[in-house]
Order: sequence, then C-alpha cells, then structure tokens
Amino acid sequence: MLPKQPTPIDVQVGNRVRIRRMLIGMSQEQLGDLLGLTFQQVQKYEKGVNRISAGRLYEVARILNVPVDFFYGDLAAALSPDANETESSVPPEMEFVSSGEGLQLSLAFMKIKEAKVRKRVLDLVKSLADEEEQK
Repeated sequence: MLPKQPTPIDVQVGNRVRIRRMLIGMSQEQLGDLLGLTFQQVQKYEKGVNRISAGRLYEVARILNVPVDFFYGDLAAALSPDANETESSVPPEMEFVSSGEGLQLSLAFMKIKEAKVRKRVLDLVKSLADEEEQK
C-alpha cells in the first residue's frame, strides 16, 4: 500500500493557514493552543500532510479572522476542467510568500511608506536577480 500523499488542495489550504498565521504574528504553538492541538499538528496541517476537516477549518478561519474561502484562494480556477491537472500545484509566488524569508521580505517592504524608497528597493532586488541570472 502506498503512503498517502498530500493533494494540491491540502497543500494550498495549509500554505494559506501558514501565511495568515504569520501575517498576524501568531506562532504555531499559539494557534495549536486555541484549537486544542499541539504545534506539531498545526505543522502537519500547514504542510498539507494532514487534511483539515471542515469543522476545524471553520475554527481556524474564525481564529485567524478570515472567511473560510480565503484558504482556497484561486484554487477553483486551477482545478477547473479546462486546467491542466499537472499545473494544479502551488504557484511559485505563493511558495515564496509562504516561506519565512519571503514573508519577512514582504512585511518589511510593506512598512516602507515612501514610494521612491520602495522603487529603489525594488530596483535593487531586480538588479541582484539579473546578476544571479547572468552567472
């Protein structure tokens, strides 16, 4: 018997839980306490290893102060009959934003209020990426 693999939907929902939890500055342990779970179980949910039941997802949405459909994002479009099923994995942008570094970079960038400074930071990052690409 093959071990159970997470589905793209489980991974998407887990990533969205992680992103929202981190955006509001909540630890896995804090979310687990509010749900009556261990932080390890929250980790498994966030990785998509364990599926989140409908009732539990409702509680997570309530705790994280988002509607339940937040966790599904644009998944319906990716899984529509017209979409290629092999393309239903997590988009690279979502993967980046849900990473620790990606989230920290996004949060820090959002704190910069001056448009000129934001543009210069963006230009710097693009320049560094271009240099990496040319190597």
